[in-house]
This record gives sequence, C-alpha cells and structure tokens, in this order.
Amino acid sequence: MDTKIGALDTCKPTTNDARPGSTLGRHIARRLVQIGVNDVFSVPGDFNLTLLDHLLAEPGLNLIIGCCNELNAGYAADGYARSRGVGACVVTFTVGGLSVINAIAGAYSENLPVICIAGGPNSNDYGTNRILHHTIGLPDFSQELRCFQTVTCYQAVVNHLDDAHELVDTAISTALKESKPVYISVSCNLAALPHPTFSREPVPFSIYPKLSNKLTLKAAVEAAAEFLNKAVKPVMVGGPKLRVAKACKAFVELADACGYAVAVMPSAKGLVPEHHPHFIGTYWGAVSTAFCAEIVESADAYIFAGPIFNDYSSVGYSLLLKKEKSIILEPYRVVIGNGPAFGCVLMGDFLTELAKKIKPNKTAFENYSRIYVPEGKPLKSDPKEPLRVNVLFQHIQNLLSSETAVIAETGDSWFNCQKLKLPEGCGYEFEMQYGSIGWSVGATLGYAQAAHNKRVIACIGDGSFQVTAQDVSTMLRCGQNPIIFLINNGGYTIEVEIHDGPYNVIKNWNYTGLVDAIYNGEGKCWTAKVRCEEDLVEALETATGPQKDSLCFIEVIVHKDDTSKELLEWGSRVSAANSRPPNPQ
Repeated sequence: MDTKIGALDTCKPTTNDARPGSTLGRHIARRLVQIGVNDVFSVPGDFNLTLLDHLLAEPGLNLIIGCCNELNAGYAADGYARSRGVGACVVTFTVGGLSVINAIAGAYSENLPVICIAGGPNSNDYGTNRILHHTIGLPDFSQELRCFQTVTCYQAVVNHLDDAHELVDTAISTALKESKPVYISVSCNLAALPHPTFSREPVPFSIYPKLSNKLTLKAAVEAAAEFLNKAVKPVMVGGPKLRVAKACKAFVELADACGYAVAVMPSAKGLVPEHHPHFIGTYWGAVSTAFCAEIVESADAYIFAGPIFNDYSSVGYSLLLKKEKSIILEPYRVVIGNGPAFGCVLMGDFLTELAKKIKPNKTAFENYSRIYVPEGKPLKSDPKEPLRVNVLFQHIQNLLSSETAVIAETGDSWFNCQKLKLPEGCGYEFEMQYGSIGWSVGATLGYAQAAHNKRVIACIGDGSFQVTAQDVSTMLRCGQNPIIFLINNGGYTIEVEIHDGPYNVIKNWNYTGLVDAIYNGEGKCWTAKVRCEEDLVEALETATGPQKDSLCFIEVIVHKDDTSKELLEWGSRVSAANSRPPNPQ
C-alpha cells in the first residue's frame, strides 16, 4: 500500500487566484504539518527571519522552538524524528548550516529523516560576483551546499519560485522514502511571495514504497527456510536497521513462530520487545548480556536482521561469528551464508513469509534456560557510603515504565543503560553509529517535545554535558519535565578506558548551580546534588512526587574510576583495534 501524506479532502478544487497564506513559506509549513512535524527547531538569522514568520503563521505548527545553537537544534530534530518518525530544523546561511551539519551527519548515520532548511541569499545575488556576509569571503555561494551533499540524500536550492513547489515536495518525499536527512535552501526574498502553485492547499502526495520482487522473495524464503530448518540450535538477532526497514513487527512475528532464542545488537535496544518469552539480552561480543554471547556464538545458524558490524558494535572486530552460518538481512537484500544473495526483497516481507515456512526449534533457548543464572544485585551500601554507579542504575531501573523513555549519552552510560530491562512500551534511544558526545541534550529536548506521553530519563556524563549544556534552557521554555542524571566522574571516562592521558580530565563545574542559573526563576525546575544512596533515594522521591511536573536535574557524584566492567573490557579491545600497526608493504 502507498503511504498517504495528509488528508484526501485537501484536494478540493479552488481558484488559482493567490489567497492569503499562499506563499512559499506557508507551503513549506503545510507540508511539514502533513508529514507529522508540529514543532520546528531553529536558530534565527537574517537570512531565515521572513521564512520563520511564515512558518509561525501556520496553525498546525505548534512552536518554532528557538534553540541556543544550531548543533543542538539539529540534535533536537534528531530526537524528535526518533519519536515522531520525522523532524525538522531551520538555520541561517553557512554560519548556521555548517554549525548544524554535525547533527545532520549523525542523523544520516542513524537513518533518520530530518528536514534541514537553511535561509539562503537573496535570489538576485546568485551569479553576480558579489561577496556576502556569513560566507568565507568568496562570491561562490555553493560552499554550504557542497558540504551537505555528503550527509543528506537530497539537496534543493530554491532561488526561483517557478520550481519551488517541485523542489520542496521532492526533498520532503525523498527524506521519507530514504529515511535520511535532506537539505533545502530557501532564498530569503522568496519565503513571503505567493505563486499560483501555492494557491490551494497542498495536494497530498503519495509515497509509493519499494516492493519485493515476488519470485525473488519466494526463492529467498525457500533458501532461508532450508538453511534454518536443518540447523540444530539456530538463533535470531535484531539489528538497528529494523527501524529503517519498518520490520520490527515482522521480526517479532518470526520470533513467535520459530521459538528461537532472540537477542538484539546494542544499537537495536528498544526495537525488539524485551518482554518476549524467548528474549535473552544484548549480543555485543565480549560485553554481551550474561550468557547471551555463549548462546549466539555457539549456534550453528543465526539470522541477523538489519545489523551494523562496525568496530564499536563488534568490540574491536572480535566477534566470534562465522559468515557461513549466518543469514544477513538488509532492508532490501538477503544474503545466506557465503551465498546466494537475493536483491529486491523487503526485510518485512521476508520475515513475514519466512514465519510461515519455518519449523519451530527451541533448542538454543532451552540451552540458555539451563545455563542461565539470575543477575546478582549490587552490594548493599553502608550508611553514607559514596554512591556507586551500579547502585545508581539499580534505582534508575525502578523508574522505568511504559510512560518513560531512556536517552543514553555516548560513554559509560551506553553500557550501564544497556543493562536496563525495558518494560513493555518504554522508549530507548542512543547514538551508537555516530557517537557524538553531547548529542543527548538536544535529543532529550526533541524527543520530549515529540512524545508528550512519556517522561524522558536522560543519563549524561559530565564531559558530554559540557558540550551542549545550554539547551536545558530550551527544555524549561517548553515546559518539559525530563529527569536528567548528570554523572559527574571528572572526565571523559570512555576515552580513559581506550587511551588515557591528561586531556581526558576536564574542569569540574557546579552543575546544579549552572542549571539553577539557567532556570533563573522561569519555568519549573528542581535540582539536587547526590553523593550517597540516601541522597539519591530522597532525590528520586522528590522527582517522582512533588516535582513530577518539573525538569529534575540530579547531579550524581561518583569516583572517577567507577565504571562498568563492560566498558573496561570494551575499551581494551577497541584500543587494540585502534593501535594495530600498518600492514607490511
């Protein structure tokens, strides 16, 4: 079926006379609303001010959310897209575009459709040999465009009204089809102008999805069923591309049908329900959930749905997997062992059809059940004993429900949050492929704005927080109520475990004092500094009780060497991968 964007009744005939609001800016606004964007994250600049006026005039756009910097606006659009399915940000020419581009690159790596709109130069200035401000001093205005070409799937430069309608619609539909960011530059003198192509409500456009080749699909399913049905102890592992393939439901259908042990790769946490009866945890090589790696790596067949095997997810390329035992599913391709490979096969279609052909086999899960030993609990703290990280996350576990979502920052929070057991309906997001420190502040802002029915619980290290701290201010302006755990251990702990040096030590801040200063009596905010379990218990009672509607910022002071055992193992293996000598010439 095709995906309809907008309502069919918007196709009512109207006259071609320009009507109020029939401008380029309003057309862009209506398109954003049609695809599900009700909030746009921006930083104003002289090239985008008129465009922002016309976005503001659109009733369907709730807020143009002014962020403290373009990087955070991009991270917020990323977080919004993770919850809503698509996000948008608006920046100014070059100085804004090159500032937001790091966030757009992250969205590209994570397969998120983000519409990045930049206010561009006056259309009369193109080709005039003039030098403009906000540029590097050359009359060539294409620098921003060239930079975006490598981190977006489509680029539109709108400097003439006649093709503006087509360019905007093509950009937005391409973002949705490809699940990647797009770049739209709008000349600053065009946003307020009407044009006959904008004179009626935008006709809903249909996005026709790629279809599986039926013969290839049938052949792929038969080959995979034969491969798996002769295995003794096969397993299933979900990967991060389940999201872009829109195949999470089909993955669960296959899991229900086959009875295999089910695991997820670390970057797929939250995409597969952890309450599934055959779920065995996170497969992450040497730092997997207890007993998970043993079951996956001892299997004689494994089906990986949408994996990404990079140096981080493979723990420095140390996974004990064999290609000949694997079925690898990409969003549009199936590879069985060392071959054959089948193209033009949608992952969701393949999983659904395979579920009809597969023979149930619970051997791997039964093996897991025999060797499984329940996790121990952290040692009980002595009165006023300095707080340990494992005790902190034991209490965070108790906060989780279907009405919460976890945002895990790059660093040791990756590993500690990975061990959280997600209740049904609990959201979970982190940025593993790109791993840009500071991402979580903007992402928390965007996710919370998109998911009003969930309270976001963000776990952020002190080093990462120093990169993007300002937009706690924007959360307060928007009336958001996340619980932010600022884990203060005095430096870049994840880097310490990969390669230590004095550059990994940072200046300590009074983090609660900083947030109190940002709060400045406007909005709802509550802060606490905790040093022991008693302090933490008291803080959580307040955050979930009297201050449940406030932004709650809890600074957790822990020892600089208090890390998860998984980070210690992972860091040494990644370090070994990074320090491999050059191959002999």
